[in-house]
Amino acid sequence: MKRILVAAMGLVLMAGVVGGAVASVGVNDNATVDASYAGKEVKVAVDGSLTVILESNPSTGFMWTLAENSDESVLQETGHKFENVKIYATEPPPGTGGQEVWTFNALEKGESTIFMEYSQ
Repeated sequence: MKRILVAAMGLVLMAGVVGGAVASVGVNDNATVDASYAGKEVKVAVDGSLTVILESNPSTGFMWTLAENSDESVLQETGHKFENVKIYATEPPPGTGGQEVWTFNALEKGESTIFMEYSQ
């Protein structure tokens, strides 16, 4: 099972593997992160949004879940969907992977920790 940590500290969002190192990047009204942001901080302004894009293949029975959000008054999930990465003229072939896209809004200054888990 893979585990991704995304934390908000004073609206400083940190995406990374638990126990990872932290490296800061600039303040964003809207930020998009993926697994390559492991161990990096992402600052999002109040009323801004955070999009988390994670590779996924639900045909295997595995999918991402939001295991925990410690303070939804600070960081609130607003959407979750699966997207095929490639465009197909018809339905994608069985077993085709893609990505799960999670969106969150930064509602107020504060701290929140969310845990994303990839499991069956």
